Amino acid sequence: MNTTTTPRRPRRLLPHPVLSLFMLALWLLLANQISGGHLVLGALLAWFIPFVTQSFWPQEMTLGRPWVALKFVFLVLWDIVIANVIVAKWILGSPKKLKPAFMKIPLDLEQDFSITVLASTISLTPGTVSADLSPDSRYLLVHTLHTEDPAETVATIKQRYEAPLKEIFECSTS
Repeated sequence: MNTTTTPRRPRRLLPHPVLSLFMLALWLLLANQISGGHLVLGALLAWFIPFVTQSFWPQEMTLGRPWVALKFVFLVLWDIVIANVIVAKWILGSPKKLKPAFMKIPLDLEQDFSITVLASTISLTPGTVSADLSPDSRYLLVHTLHTEDPAETVATIKQRYEAPLKEIFECSTS
């Protein structure tokens, strides 16, 4: 009988501080006001959720480059606004002009968390959705509502989203 087990990370009181700060900020944005009650409730949720779910995280989440992360968040928000306008034009125009496509994006990302953030970012941007991840996690299947050149779209996704995520989550901070 094999009694060896894989070592478990010890439970930490604040397992993901950056995630907790992000969750608090997101809570305050959703509440649309800053008050003592919302600060306390947001802080409790921002602590409690990562604390309870820390055993489900396969890897330690580290934020290697906080300024790149901040720039990435603003880039994604900007892309969401612009994509909304573009998709509205497509939808209000002639649907026959749309050229939907599935694209297979080769991934340079290796960690599950950074791949998840990339897939979520793609799906948050109107007009694109992450459809599948290959079993070996080397390719992401993405559907786009309209693309003239799938190869160019793949290159844009890799440059705008994947490269910063690799720098944020997978590069050492040495």
